[in-house]
Amino acid sequence: MTRRTRRNHTSAFKAKVAMAALKGDKTLAELAQAFDVHANQITQWKTQLQDGAAGLFGSGSGSTETKTPAPDIKVLHAKIGELTLENDFLEGALIKAGMLSAKR
Repeated sequence: MTRRTRRNHTSAFKAKVAMAALKGDKTLAELAQAFDVHANQITQWKTQLQDGAAGLFGSGSGSTETKTPAPDIKVLHAKIGELTLENDFLEGALIKAGMLSAKR
């Protein structure tokens, strides 16, 4: 038995198959045979279509979801560096004062 090479399906093909599954005219087995894909794959594409459909209408003015802005990576890295420097300085000061053992 030879193995089939991995296939890459286009977005248009996936949408076509998922829409056919949403219609419900045919069973998953019939769709799988017609489009030559596994029934589990059709179910995954159908779920992705249903989950992503809300995003199509979410950008309007009636959207109840609030999007948080993406954090600035450079600012976060600078803050991490600053806190690391403070921790190192305070650790050294506590060791010199004898309040913190050097063996941690």
